[in-house]
Amino acid sequence: MKKITLVVIDDHPIFRQGVIDSFSLEPDIVVVGEADNGEEGIELIKATRPQVAVVDVNLPGLNGQQVTRRIANEKLSSRVILLTAYDDADQKLHAMRAGAAAYCVKDVKPEWLIKVVRDVARGKYVVDEEVFDMPALDRWVTPQTHGALRPYSDPGQPYQPLSKREMEVLTLVTHGMSNKEIAGNLNISHQTVKNHVTSILRKLGVEDRTQAALYALRLGWVRLHQQEDAQE
Repeated sequence: MKKITLVVIDDHPIFRQGVIDSFSLEPDIVVVGEADNGEEGIELIKATRPQVAVVDVNLPGLNGQQVTRRIANEKLSSRVILLTAYDDADQKLHAMRAGAAAYCVKDVKPEWLIKVVRDVARGKYVVDEEVFDMPALDRWVTPQTHGALRPYSDPGQPYQPLSKREMEVLTLVTHGMSNKEIAGNLNISHQTVKNHVTSILRKLGVEDRTQAALYALRLGWVRLHQQEDAQE
């Protein structure tokens, strides 16, 4: 029997191990690697070339959507299942438009996640409990796009990933830091911070820093206690 090769990329060790343990019981699935951040996840995928990558949306550094976009842009064959704690309609759309093969919330039952892996490995797409082929996915995406909460800036690239530095700036914005404080924290100039903030607002399609922070929190890209956790 040909086994489905898989990697797990999640920054929570207990959750990551739980996912790996669930897959280890399945005779047709083999976990070939794990990583706890987006950059290492990309390198792991390049090194192991798994059929499926189970990726947390809220990763340090490159978030899960950015990892997905990189995999698509670099034409890597691995198919991505995005996991998130936030059941958000806008994020589901971004996930599938970014190139994900499936989108699941983290309270998914192990047996369903295993089914999703098998469906994705045979070329299907899964959103919540719906399984699509490519034409059916296109039919799902089109009305979702027209009803999205915010407009897309470019029809060809509906989701513009933030750079690593922009994610760092957004994290500090979400923690309430001023541009001057962010500049000192990241050891960059005040003008550079302003440029990053302007780019972030444009990419997220929001009007001010508060909306950007709320958007990042709602989609799970930034956790309020992330900075404090890193300092402990």
